[in-house]
Amino acid sequence: MRALVLLIAVLLPAVPLFSQQDEEDASPYSEMKTLARAMELVRQDYVDEDKTDYRELAYGALRGMISELDPHSDFLDPKDFKGMQEDTRSEFGGLGVVVGMKNERLTIVAPMEGTPGFRAGLLPGDVLLEIDGQSAEKMSLRDAVDKLRGEPGTMVRLSVGREGQPQAMKFEIGREVIKVPSVRGARILGDGAPGPRIGYVRVSQFSEPTGKEFARALNSLEKQGMDALVLDLRFNPGGLLTTAVEVAGEFLPGGALVAYTEGRSPTAARRYLAPGKGRKPRTYPLVVLVNGSSASGAEIVAGALKDSGRALLVGERTFGKGSVQSVVSLPDGSAVRLTTAKYYTPGKQLIHERGVAPHILAPMTAEDEAALLAARRRDELPAGSGGAKAPHVEDVPLQRAVDALRGVLMHGREGQAEQK
Repeated sequence: MRALVLLIAVLLPAVPLFSQQDEEDASPYSEMKTLARAMELVRQDYVDEDKTDYRELAYGALRGMISELDPHSDFLDPKDFKGMQEDTRSEFGGLGVVVGMKNERLTIVAPMEGTPGFRAGLLPGDVLLEIDGQSAEKMSLRDAVDKLRGEPGTMVRLSVGREGQPQAMKFEIGREVIKVPSVRGARILGDGAPGPRIGYVRVSQFSEPTGKEFARALNSLEKQGMDALVLDLRFNPGGLLTTAVEVAGEFLPGGALVAYTEGRSPTAARRYLAPGKGRKPRTYPLVVLVNGSSASGAEIVAGALKDSGRALLVGERTFGKGSVQSVVSLPDGSAVRLTTAKYYTPGKQLIHERGVAPHILAPMTAEDEAALLAARRRDELPAGSGGAKAPHVEDVPLQRAVDALRGVLMHGREGQAEQK
């Protein structure tokens, strides 16, 4: 046997690992033969002739190819591409939930406050099992979003899996046009108790008017004698990047770097700077609350304020959604939506799939998070409307944030006394 193995080794010519032919074949055209042959086989032998149209076969191949890259890249046929363009120009009905892929499962990142999904009791981390009776197990992210959207007033039926619940939970929710205030709960904490006046404001998402709403809230708190601020970005799923940059810019000098992108192409490199070059930022002590449902724009704000040394971050590591999708139209009216870059914080920290880590770790249990969201739902009910009493919430991260700000203020006053 050994002699036979040696004889075969002698007879076989030596093959280099990489040949000139390999370099020549590193082009899409060499693989077109395989694709074209497979399409011909389908056309020739597939049992259902009405499914063998060349264009549909090509579109199917494109969908498969692009969807294998990452959950945020996909192929849009002409109808889908036209629909996407119309969505950017008009209002549409939806549930107000942000959905992402986590552990290869369609997962609710966060329900936006004041929306049908929020009022119905959907929670961050809920896994979509069915949408209108159709299994979501192999559904793409885009298909899931398309099914959740629809005409305002129509209903959508959901089956979701929730940690700690042995059975799937059923929801039937009416779609609405999603237009809700994004700056909420602005107040001075402590009910007039003696000591420093610590302000609180929550930003639930980054929509077009958020920047102006946020500035008005800060101006109001400052007129009330605010000494320091807690900015709550928990359960904030993101939104408009330009608005997130505006919010971060309230606390950074004009022209300061908020975030930047990098990709394979030089055109993917962009820098996002705080607006108003030469403008003076607000300088009082600041803590930003974050958790695992703080995503996208919320992570950009948190990362910029952390890396610049402008704020302490309290809570949990953020979600880790920090990629840029570019839509490129194709000659036949279809398009490719492709991830072309990733976001980085000013300190060169990658956000995508890593998130932003807090300075002070202050986790909440799933039960406490659910109670906090239930209390927020209760706060939105009209006065005197009754309903179940909001559960008591031990908001440990907020308490830690207030303690940190009191310590900073106390240290600052002691330093001033020593200088005198």
